[in-house]
Order: sequence, then C-alpha cells, then structure tokens
Amino acid sequence: MPAQHSADTVSSTLARSRLGVWPLVFTVMAAAAPLTVVAGGATTGFAVTGITGIPIAYVLVALLLALFSVGYVAMSRRVLNAGAFYTYITHGMGKPAGIGAAFVALLAYNTMQIGLYGGFGAVLAQFLDTRAGLHLPWWLCAYAAWVIVGLLGVRRIDLNSRILATLLIAEIAVAVIFAAVHVTHPAPGGISFATLAPSNVLTAGIGAALAVAIAGFVGFEGTAVFSEESKDPHTTVARATYLALTIIGLLYAFCAWAMSVATGPAHIVDQARAQGTELIFTLVAPYLGQTVVDLGHLLFVTSLFAALLAFHNTAARYFFALGREGVLPAILGRTSPRSRAPLTGSLVQTGLAAIVLAVYAIAGWDPIVRLFFWLTVLGGLGVLVLMTATSMAVAVYFTAPGNRDHLGAGRTLLASFTAAVGLALVVIVTLDEFAILLGVDPTSSLRWQLPATYAVAAAAGIVWALILKTIRPQAYAAIGRGANSATIDLRPPTRGGR
Repeated sequence: MPAQHSADTVSSTLARSRLGVWPLVFTVMAAAAPLTVVAGGATTGFAVTGITGIPIAYVLVALLLALFSVGYVAMSRRVLNAGAFYTYITHGMGKPAGIGAAFVALLAYNTMQIGLYGGFGAVLAQFLDTRAGLHLPWWLCAYAAWVIVGLLGVRRIDLNSRILATLLIAEIAVAVIFAAVHVTHPAPGGISFATLAPSNVLTAGIGAALAVAIAGFVGFEGTAVFSEESKDPHTTVARATYLALTIIGLLYAFCAWAMSVATGPAHIVDQARAQGTELIFTLVAPYLGQTVVDLGHLLFVTSLFAALLAFHNTAARYFFALGREGVLPAILGRTSPRSRAPLTGSLVQTGLAAIVLAVYAIAGWDPIVRLFFWLTVLGGLGVLVLMTATSMAVAVYFTAPGNRDHLGAGRTLLASFTAAVGLALVVIVTLDEFAILLGVDPTSSLRWQLPATYAVAAAAGIVWALILKTIRPQAYAAIGRGANSATIDLRPPTRGGR
C-alpha cells in the first residue's frame, strides 16, 4: 500500500474507544434537550393539540421507539458506521434507497440543528433583557453560540461529552425538582391521573399529540452514529440506546403529568395556551423563589445550547460518513489529525448554519416561529421518516436467508415490523395534521411544501446513486461498508494499473 494511501486511511477514521455507555447516553440525551422538551415541547403539545393526553402520548411513543430500538441495535452490532440510518437502509433495501435516505438524513439533522439557533438566540436575548437589562438582537446571541459550537465541533468527542453531561445533569435535576413541586402543590381537587389514562388514546387529535411527543425523542437514535467512537460498539450502543430512551421517556411523561396536576387536568390546555413556555416556571415561582426560577430559565438556555452541540456532532458525522465512502466529495471524509473529529464535515455544518442565520437576520424573519419552530418540526419529521424506513429495512434484512439464523433474528424481525407499522401510522397522521403542528392555516401551502423537501432530497439521492454506479463503480461498491470503507482506495486507477 502506498504511503500516501496509508495516510489517507488514517485521516479517514474517527477516534476509537472514546465513549463509554454513560458518556454516550449524555451525548444523545443532550440532543433530545429534556428541559427544552418539558418546558417547550410539552406545553406546546397541550396548547397546539388542545387535548390533555400529552403525558400518555409520551409513554406510547417511548414504547413504540423501544420496538424500533430492537432492530436498530441489532443492526448496530452487525454494521459499524457513523452514518447509521442510511447504512442500515442500504443493507436492507439496497444502495439507491440508502443514498436517498442519506440525503434525507443530511437535510433533517442540519435543519434540526440550524433551527435550534433561532430558539437559543431568542430565549437568550429575552433572558438577558429581563434579568440583566441588556438589549441584544437575537442573531447576535445565536452567533455567539455558533462560534462556541464551531470550536467544540472539531475537538475531541469525549470533551464534548463531558460538557454535555454537565449541562444535562443540571437540567434534568431542575426538571425533576420542578415536577416534584408541581405534584406536591396540586390544583383544587388533589392529584389526578386523568392525563395518563389510556382512554386518552381514543381522543380526537391524539395523532397530533403523538407527533409532538415523538419530536421530543429525536436525538436518542444518535447512539449508533457514534458507534465507531464507542469503547465496545457491540454492547455500548445497545445499552446507551435503551438507557437514553428509558430515562427521557419517564422524564417527559412524569413532568408533563406533573404540570397537569398543578393546573388541574381541566385547565392545563388553557394555561398552556396563555403562558406558553413560561408555564413550568410560573407554577413553581410561589414555592421556590425567583432565584431558582432564574436558574431554571438559564438552564433552559443551556439546554438549547447542548442540543445545538449534539446535533452539530451528528450532522458532521453524516457528512464524514458520506465523504469517506465517496458518495460526497472525499474531503468531507477527513478528520482532524489531533482530535480525530470529522474536521471538514464540522466546518461545512458550521458554514451552513452561518449562511442561514445571516439570511434570517437580514430578512428580519421571526426566529421563534420561522426558524426554531418550523425548522425543528421539519427536522423531526425527517428523522421520523428515517426511523420508519430503517425499521422496514431491518425487517427486510432479517428475512434474507443468510441472516435468519442470527441470534434473536425472529424477535428482531417481529419488533421491527411492528415498529414500522406503528411509525408509518404516525408519519401519516403527522403529514395529515402538519398545518396544526406548524401553527398555520390548513390551506397554507407550507403544509405540503416543507414535507416535500424530503421527497426531493430522497429522489436526488437515488438519482445520484445510479449516476455513481455508472461513472464511479468503486465508490458505489463501497457504499454501506462503513468503517471498512477507509481501507478501500476510491481514487480512479492511474496508468500502469495503479
């Protein structure tokens, strides 16, 4: 092997054995942004859907995603790749479908990450205005986070995980304390479990509630994205996936239910519509004091920052995986010599965010509605579509003769098929009620224009895969090989057969 190719191989590998089970749990849970979901997602769910069954919706979604995780984890043991979704779909449904999924993943994770800047900038600007009397534009606050995320994105992943762990533990502690106060100070009538009643599943509008709930879990699936950097991919990814799902599922359901206890089930929707994200804070203010409430607001801000950093790392690794396999320019498949972080992929993601923020700032568009809310809802839809496709692909994969004898194949097949059906139903309901989720008029063209971007991305990926098959067969052959693709020379042969 030529020396240059050997050097290229090293620069195309991520850092190995950096993440144990709990560091990986902290990394992916930070993407889920628990306090943001509790303060913003749950209250928005009550307000937008108009139903009280948000807590039971979180429980149902957690159970559905547990079924999804069975197949997802089984594939993570068979295939080691930072581009988890697209690789698994490649192995189950073929390379064109896999590259179509890859383009959807790039759009979904970049949309989610960039959309979070709108929420962070606006929330931090408001916090500084009300608490410190500083009047700063939202975009300046967003760019401040952009600089820090960009710098951390090219550093060691274990450094990122320690930062995320610190922020995550603090926000979970505050969320649990607030929920405990809610439960111990119930509305007149005492503690009620009405919002957790299974009968809520049959309530009109539960589909929108499930769509809202599933958006709160987006990020937990990132465990497989970091499989190449985990200490023991065959066990670390599985344990981290189930731990992250269990913790955030219980946390969301408990905190959403606790808010309904404090307001009373009959008043939770009206209170959520009147107070929005402030509801969780105003309910505890009389009992904990302003200092603790201010701390909660500050951790709300850091929760958004943690999600920004976590999704940045995920998006960068998708760029890396596609560059390494020759699907996108090879320069994207290069890592930092010192940190082994995906250097070029990180810089590209940072550049995209800078451009979008500039457009919103110059145009004067609302950062909360048009950037934070619309783009994160759109990103969540993309990940939901990917989960559905992955479950289908895993089911197909384990029906192949060569994979039927794999330990637990029957259980994996059943769980994946059930998850695929359940997730597909949620996708259908989400698309049907997308206008509600966006908060726009049912006749608005946005209800189909935004979801249609994924159809365009998937079609572009499929077409590009077919083009690669014709003009660059070596790159096409490497699709889906994951970490092993770093040992393949994707460069066209030179004269003399080299």
